[in-house]
Amino acid sequence: MAELTIYSASWCPDCRAAKRVLDDRGLEYNLVDIDENPESVEHIIAAMGKRVVPTLEYKGSYIDGNHFDQEKFEKELTELLSK
Repeated sequence: MAELTIYSASWCPDCRAAKRVLDDRGLEYNLVDIDENPESVEHIIAAMGKRVVPTLEYKGSYIDGNHFDQEKFEKELTELLSK
């Protein structure tokens, strides 16, 4: 099982963009769809202070890709994965 998890929704364009970056990098990740797993929303709120998708979790650290900016997201992703 991958250590990286992305919480997303099928209707979310920022989620699709974030998953595309992960796929382009060849990263393995667990995908949690908040519509199929509504209990995951409480996990996101506890971690981020609000409901936001996409949210990425890695080893207890989190980033969000809301208002997707690829350059910013890739920088934050690199920092997240270096933990």
